[in-house]
Amino acid sequence: VAEPTDGLRRVPRQLLGLIGFEKELGLHNAEMQTSPEPLTSYGLDAQLKELQAHLAPAIEKTSTEDIRLVADGMWTVPPTGETATEYLTDSVEHDGIRLATNMSDAIRYHAMANTDYPSGMTIDAPHVSLEAETIFPESLITSIQPHYQVPHAPDIPEYFRYALRVAGPLLALGVNAPFFPPDLYDDAPDADIVADAHMEHRIGVFESVLNPPEDADGAPKVCFPPDFDSVEAVIDDIFNDALIVPQDVTAADRFDDAFMHLRHKHGSYWRWVRPVFEAPSRSSANARIEFRPLPAQPTLRDSVAFEAVFAGLMESLPRREHPVRQLDWETAEANFYSAARDGLRADLEWITSDGTETTAIDQICAECLEYARDGLELRGLSTEDARRYIRPLRERLDRRTTPARWKHEIVRERVENNVPLPEAIWGMQAVYIDNQRSSLIEGCFTDWL
Repeated sequence: VAEPTDGLRRVPRQLLGLIGFEKELGLHNAEMQTSPEPLTSYGLDAQLKELQAHLAPAIEKTSTEDIRLVADGMWTVPPTGETATEYLTDSVEHDGIRLATNMSDAIRYHAMANTDYPSGMTIDAPHVSLEAETIFPESLITSIQPHYQVPHAPDIPEYFRYALRVAGPLLALGVNAPFFPPDLYDDAPDADIVADAHMEHRIGVFESVLNPPEDADGAPKVCFPPDFDSVEAVIDDIFNDALIVPQDVTAADRFDDAFMHLRHKHGSYWRWVRPVFEAPSRSSANARIEFRPLPAQPTLRDSVAFEAVFAGLMESLPRREHPVRQLDWETAEANFYSAARDGLRADLEWITSDGTETTAIDQICAECLEYARDGLELRGLSTEDARRYIRPLRERLDRRTTPARWKHEIVRERVENNVPLPEAIWGMQAVYIDNQRSSLIEGCFTDWL
């Protein structure tokens, strides 16, 4: 964002390369990745230290350009002198190709708006309706996407089944996108907009922008994926997914060149939890689960907490043969979308470790955190270290406060005090960014409470 207005800011491409970040969909986006590490106390420490070592100098460098890097699930303040609608929908046509003006200069991104696949290119949310001619409205949202490497590729179906069951509870703990930029809202009473807000609008944005409308042909590409009974079924699902960006794929002198066309298709296999097969060399061949429901978090420690909890659950649940494996897929899917709507106030269903069914979200999330601790200890972490990584999420649960609920309460209170909705949202965003200045690198979200 721009200092000191907090308005969205386009990042010069030269500056982006200088700070070691990668371009993403929008000119305002900056993507940071970490190196794969073993799931040990040293590995988790290394992940956090790498993020801190990368981000701290990047913030220092961008500040000289009056730019502040912000970690958030959805931006709400448009660039100075523009509306969010203008920024998200501005495009030009050149030689029959529709180009989003504020999209990064990447052929793949622009091709998605000029393919036969009938993406909706709309935002459909409570009191929000936006139509565009490109997929650029997706650039409203940002996420964290931890990966977990399974022991052997044939094990993916078992681990994947558990990953789908924990998607709802973990999303409920992580929600961070309850509001849109104010000019995107329809003409409705401010109180109704606040009351009807979803805690994680990011889920609906990604689906409505990239999936076909309900009356169009074509299966959705962004969805809650099915269970699989074999690794062959996983591969078939990727193979049968609609191809959105056709291109001539050439060999890259990699071991997995043998299935390079499958790797290309996987690039637009947009499931909320998805399997990943990669083999730059024979010795580094691996099968992973990519966990995509989580929005960008307020601090690095919160992000690593989710990484640790997801990995810990993947270690513990299969090994302990947790009975939540028997939870119906339809229930797991309903849990996911309920968590997106209501966060820690969602109606979830769960099967506890003793086989009892429960709808108590405190109990559900507490059991997830306890099994995550167990999984980390199975990987050699001490109880103290395991609890240290989990603590940011444990404190969220104890206080029943997520980043989204924190945002929502600020806006709700201001609207109740007759503050216009745009001022209430932008005021909340200013407090969010100000709090993040002192906590992004070293603190955690619950320090704000």
